[in-house]
Amino acid sequence: MSKKKKHQIDLERKIANVFLKNPNKEFNYKQISAALKVNDTKGRNEIIKMISKMINKKKLISPARGKYALSNNQNIIIEGVLEITASGRGYVVSDQIEEDVMIEPRRLNKAFNGDRVEVLVRQRREKGKPEGEVLEIKKRKKEKFIGVFERKEDYGFVNTRNARMYTDFFIKKEDLGNYKTGETVVVEIKKWEEKKESPEGRILKSIGEKKEVEAYSILYEHGLSVEFPNKVEKEAEKKSKENNDNEIKERKDMRDALTFTIDPDDAKDFDDAISFVEEKENLFEIGVHIADVSFFVKEGTELDKEAKSRATSVYLVDRVIPMLPETLSNNLCSLRPNEDKLTFSAIFKINKKGEVKEEWFGKTVIRSNERLSYQEAKFLIDSKTAIIPKEVSLNNKERKVEKGITKALLETNEIAEKIRKKRIGQGAIIFDKTEIKFELDENKHPIKIRFKKAENANKLIEELMLLANKRVAERVQKFEKKPNFVYRVHDKPDQEKLKNLKTTVERFGHSLNLSKGSVAKELNALLLAVNGKKEQNLIDTLTIRSMSKAEYTTKNIGHYGLSFSHYTHFTSPIRRYPDVLVHRVLEASLNKTKIKNEEELEELAEHSTEKEIHATKAERDSIKLTQVKYMQDKIGKRYEAVISGVIQRGVFVEVVDNKCEGLVKAKDLAGDFYVYDLKNHMFQGERTGKKYQLGDEVSVVLQGADLIKKQLDFQVVS
Repeated sequence: MSKKKKHQIDLERKIANVFLKNPNKEFNYKQISAALKVNDTKGRNEIIKMISKMINKKKLISPARGKYALSNNQNIIIEGVLEITASGRGYVVSDQIEEDVMIEPRRLNKAFNGDRVEVLVRQRREKGKPEGEVLEIKKRKKEKFIGVFERKEDYGFVNTRNARMYTDFFIKKEDLGNYKTGETVVVEIKKWEEKKESPEGRILKSIGEKKEVEAYSILYEHGLSVEFPNKVEKEAEKKSKENNDNEIKERKDMRDALTFTIDPDDAKDFDDAISFVEEKENLFEIGVHIADVSFFVKEGTELDKEAKSRATSVYLVDRVIPMLPETLSNNLCSLRPNEDKLTFSAIFKINKKGEVKEEWFGKTVIRSNERLSYQEAKFLIDSKTAIIPKEVSLNNKERKVEKGITKALLETNEIAEKIRKKRIGQGAIIFDKTEIKFELDENKHPIKIRFKKAENANKLIEELMLLANKRVAERVQKFEKKPNFVYRVHDKPDQEKLKNLKTTVERFGHSLNLSKGSVAKELNALLLAVNGKKEQNLIDTLTIRSMSKAEYTTKNIGHYGLSFSHYTHFTSPIRRYPDVLVHRVLEASLNKTKIKNEEELEELAEHSTEKEIHATKAERDSIKLTQVKYMQDKIGKRYEAVISGVIQRGVFVEVVDNKCEGLVKAKDLAGDFYVYDLKNHMFQGERTGKKYQLGDEVSVVLQGADLIKKQLDFQVVS
């Protein structure tokens, strides 16, 4: 699509939005221009021309000279992605309209959750959401589904057991095969006749009887590929057998530098390593060494195509869906100890104040001396010893770390703290959110919930990775006149969401001054004030929700949350495709060769952002499912909770002790008839005036744990 055509489509969308927000009002061109913040003659003339085109298309009418309004029979058509809720109602999100469009179940017209659809937007009811009807399915999110087979005498059904799927699949007699009732199967749509309620399906394969159907449904729901194609595996295997001795000779040799990795205790892929050399009393060489995935995954290969398609590794509670085959991710590229490894490095000469005096970027070869877990590194920093006791050790045995490791950790940690302090002073927002970890038994069933907070070792690695990412982005910007580059950007927070956050935190006795000074500093002060308190998780979550979503793009607007003018992702190419792209661009810049064109990079950036969103949703579903499994045998138990969300269907509550979240349905709020107040995020009793609002503390009893809906149901008790 040409830039001119894209501009025209964008302008029409913006003008349509002015009317859609105010469906019963008339506007002249000056008012439309003002609403769009267009004040130059050229821009106003463009708006006048577009209004004329929209009248010809019957999207607008002119009831009086110089006045314009939505046509009574206007048929604004948008394209977007359909999201179906557990209640069966659909919502379409599109960049052609600011608000999401509500789709009643009867108007879904055979579209499924995640499908890209064309929608007719109808005139909204007063103060209501825009409503619409699916006209056409442009692209199915997925063609294959997972469900449980039920066999009848001469036909069968496949029930997807997914709350967002409003239909099952009808299986004809000739397609029944030898499948048995209760088997978990993969099914595809064979055809869907106009007047049939259910599509006719074809079973592709069996996964087994009731074998993790809920877990597999998450994978299929989000289009996650578990297995790699045979040709990709073969290519990976071939790579693992290649001799790289000549390549090693061409690289900066860092094998003599003291080097270590710090990762979670269950990590199998090690993206990054840190080297440490004391140059003199107040100057250290700290190397951030990143697995050189782009050396092994060449552009256009089967490995590259698959990595590009997946774009990210997905970390579910009980498994990892990697971006690269294990031959690469866990072996060839992984920076395992006592093995020569090819890396792309950012090497800094830093003083004790955390000031970078020199920097170097390039291809290296390293040999890690030690693999540490975060827990082990924390112990070494806190104890200042070189002995890791067996209760902390990864191998459950007391062990002594390589000479110099403890000193390296202590010095690096001190430097990282200085960098972090400076970053906060410049306006970075620091989230210290408690992470939920599930302890699973041999059958992958949750038996315990643990809470983990970022400790000094986590923060050490975080700061060094942030430094490398920032400096790489700055380096490309500095040396390329018009850099074609993939940035990680983060826009300013939404003011309306900040106002809602302010209202909520005030109920807990906290303040958030949005009228003066730095909003970032105010948010940091709030996050510090709630640290360790029972409302921390709720306020941390609400603060994150008030933020814009970070994304990948070639158009740099900076990173608000980190307070960086230039930022990218360079440090995790084993699990993120944008990092691979950044490696390729940086290498081209260092070698003064041609860099990939901006349009192509932008497409890849948008795709990576989209895949990241899917991965996040899958990870969230996995956590919800595991929480439901954990709570299944606790029906009838009483808990203290906090209201964490308010929607028309009821209130969400988060259990204080284990952070499990569930729903109290509006109809189950006893003692009165409760009316939903959208503006104030609460329910209020008509007779008693009693309120249930965001942040309120309540006592609840667990009523149900639904694996299919991934939902816990609670009842409020006095």
